[in-house]
Amino acid sequence: MSVKLRLQRHGKKGKPFFHIVAADSRSPRDGKYIERIGSYNPNTNPATIVLDNAKALTWLEHGAQPTETARAILSYTGVLYRLHLQKGVKKGALTQEEADNRWESWATEKAGKIQAKRDRLARNADESRNAALKHERSVNEARLKSLIAAQEAASATPEEEAPAAEAPAAEAPAAEAPSAEAAAE
Repeated sequence: MSVKLRLQRHGKKGKPFFHIVAADSRSPRDGKYIERIGSYNPNTNPATIVLDNAKALTWLEHGAQPTETARAILSYTGVLYRLHLQKGVKKGALTQEEADNRWESWATEKAGKIQAKRDRLARNADESRNAALKHERSVNEARLKSLIAAQEAASATPEEEAPAAEAPAAEAPAAEAPSAEAAAE
């Protein structure tokens, strides 16, 4: 029986969620599996990977072949690097302590990179939110200024119209006078 480390799709349409499993290569993608060794959620940024490194390493040592995507996940989490170091220990090129030290240094470096990415994404989100708020404030101030200008224009217009309204009333008696004079004749 040929064992593969592969992904099993779960989740709804457009929002996939994967289980990382060890399965017989002849079984269907979402079918029967031997052991579940982790999960992978590509919907988050960075992607969330929960993996039992010891189980994955054991399966790889026993000859399980990962699919391309599973290989990328195992490489990202350092399982393949750990397998490489263990092969060096078996050949006598490294001692177990040296292999463990190399693994620990790699793991801390990788964790630092992931945390730096999370920090950068959070900082970018804060900056974009602050920029949007600043833009919204400027738009609101512009609207307020235009409303104030419109109110001032509206209040200035009745003052100008009032003398104009009085002027026709002053002209009206003059217009009536000729008709009164015409009536007197």
